[in-house]
Amino acid sequence: MRHTMRRTTLVAILAGAAAMGAPAAAYAHVGAAPQPHDLWRAWSWTPALLVALAAWLYARGARALWARAGHGRGVAPWRTRCYAAGLVAIALALASPIDAAAESLFAVHMVQHLLLVVVAAPLVVLGEPALVTLWALPRDARIVLARRWRGLRALAHVARQPLVAWTLHVATLWAWHARGPYETAVRHPLVHVVEHASFFATALLFWHVLAGRRARRHLGPGIAALYLFAAALQSTALGALLTVATRPWYGVHLATTGPWGLTPLEDQQLAGLIMWIPAGLAYTVAFLASLATALRADAAPRLQTKLRIS
Repeated sequence: MRHTMRRTTLVAILAGAAAMGAPAAAYAHVGAAPQPHDLWRAWSWTPALLVALAAWLYARGARALWARAGHGRGVAPWRTRCYAAGLVAIALALASPIDAAAESLFAVHMVQHLLLVVVAAPLVVLGEPALVTLWALPRDARIVLARRWRGLRALAHVARQPLVAWTLHVATLWAWHARGPYETAVRHPLVHVVEHASFFATALLFWHVLAGRRARRHLGPGIAALYLFAAALQSTALGALLTVATRPWYGVHLATTGPWGLTPLEDQQLAGLIMWIPAGLAYTVAFLASLATALRADAAPRLQTKLRIS
């Protein structure tokens, strides 16, 4: 009986942990494209519940970790706030009317993807969810997962290499904005599942290289700058191409933008500007934060040396 209860608890918690990694990514658009008057009732409650479950698991893990190590140790309080903000961004992208409006407008679809890729993903990474959520599991489950993780270390090591993470992130960006994959994703819910999941998963990997617990082992300040600059360049290039295009790229939106007061080309140009400017700004902010962290790390030993000399 006890073994069965533990097994049931483990299955439920692991399902929630998976939802934390890509909450609501498994939910896409179904039915006719919505119009402005549809938005007031266009809330997706299942993604919201999954996000709530992810928050509960994380809070449970943080409490258990702090009860063992002391409040604020193991994971800093500011990291828990980052994780909470990341979940809010995911909820906005996938549970709010943004998700419904993205069916009709490419520009809103772009907002949705940027919320997942340059807002939610780095915030979730800063929250260290793998470590914290592990403490939400029963002790026996933690031991089993730790043993199984050893067999995946080689694959994880390869995936965390900056060039691999960057390539997967950028390839996903370009691949899903090609006409065929994009239109297929809008028309077919299951493909849209894969689109959201791949955007978020590769973004988690990309930001983990920069902001993960062991980020300094992978990147020095110079490499981090190049890593971010190269990613920003891809986003800027795609945004510019969308903005200066003289005809719409995607036929799937030709009949959906009119009720919103936009032509298909205007919708696409707005989407391009969103990809070009806000996304580029997000990468720039990340670069400045990375540079500031590196400068503080370099200044600390020098200050200690000066104090010893004086």
